[in-house]
Amino acid sequence: MQRLIVVLASSALAILAAGSCAETALSPAPSSAGEQVLAARVAVTTEPVVEPPAASLPTPTPLVIPATPTPLAVEARTLLFSGDVLSHTPVIAMALAYGDGGDWTYDYRPMFDEVRARITAADLAICVLETPVSDDNIGLDGYPTFEAPRELAAALVDAGYDGCSTASNHSMDRGPNGVRTTLNEMDNVGLGHAGMARTEEEAIAPQIYDVDGVQVAHLSWTYGLNGFVLPADEPWLVNVNDVDSIRAEAARARQAGADVVVLSIQWGNEYQRTPSTDQLDLAPALTAPGGVDLIIGNHAHVVQPVTEVNGVPVIYGLGNSLSNQYDNPNRTGTQDGVMIEVTLTGNRDLGWSPTQVRWAPTWVDRSTYTIVDLLDRLEGMADDDPLRPTLQASFARTADAIGLLDSDATPAVRGSD
Repeated sequence: MQRLIVVLASSALAILAAGSCAETALSPAPSSAGEQVLAARVAVTTEPVVEPPAASLPTPTPLVIPATPTPLAVEARTLLFSGDVLSHTPVIAMALAYGDGGDWTYDYRPMFDEVRARITAADLAICVLETPVSDDNIGLDGYPTFEAPRELAAALVDAGYDGCSTASNHSMDRGPNGVRTTLNEMDNVGLGHAGMARTEEEAIAPQIYDVDGVQVAHLSWTYGLNGFVLPADEPWLVNVNDVDSIRAEAARARQAGADVVVLSIQWGNEYQRTPSTDQLDLAPALTAPGGVDLIIGNHAHVVQPVTEVNGVPVIYGLGNSLSNQYDNPNRTGTQDGVMIEVTLTGNRDLGWSPTQVRWAPTWVDRSTYTIVDLLDRLEGMADDDPLRPTLQASFARTADAIGLLDSDATPAVRGSD
């Protein structure tokens, strides 16, 4: 390889040749002696170019520009919660009348016909099973020490429920064996449960549902046991309200992989629409950072307000889903209930949180013990139907109760849509 070098030189200077390089003058000498002329000379020189050894060349570092990850789409899951299932003696009698004498000696399924579409449409549906369930249907009874037919658990699954809250003031109505029998019957039909336990290990392990990839933990606790006392050697049979214990269970659930922690809690004063002092004290403690993500209250047997505490949705009371409780001059609205639909939004990068609460009012028709979906029934009912004023009054009571604390919750759409 040769290199071309251009050199500018003065006539008064010698042209230096280096090594074996040859220089050729391309311009004439000065035209006259003594004349001070600067002559530009251009020399062409050739010299070999010595390339450095290949090994000495630096190895270039590839420039890698990381690809910008495509953000995950925000997704949604729907959770549904409904009120107390209380199988009073007349409810048991109606289930027997619906029964076929075979596998469904006591058939509760017709009672859920009008709400089944809404329940099954949810990604996760949770009920409140307030009473023990029998395994042999012997000694069935209603208030004050309940025991419901074993078919009730299967009917709840048929209605679309995935699980139930079981911690209640009636949890110990049939003693420790009643707790074990109830959970066994629920397991037999694949109905999840939280709030009662057969062993200490079961009590410690959180109930977590996989809701299409979202891990939702369900906790269940009650204010008391109607005077029954937990055995000293089995204090874990039923969860009795304690703020530190509830928060500890929420922490265990998160450690076990829960994305969202839901608390079903029995609290408040029966037949009182406004939250009690106890409810107003517990809600901030339970929803403080590190606590639960959603509170679903029950026990009052009437619908109570919906609000937010520490940015967490709090549904103070769902009322009754199925019961034979009746109104009197000192209490109204015991036939009323509400199904709460909570929308969770997020993804695995953003996490998951409740972003919308909607409500669908219900009413128990005690002539058939059918749970009426008021949104559906009223829309399809003639204006002159004699039952219409009763259903409208129930709807108005529920709407009034939901909004007592300036709730942003909105009515849900029709269940059949």
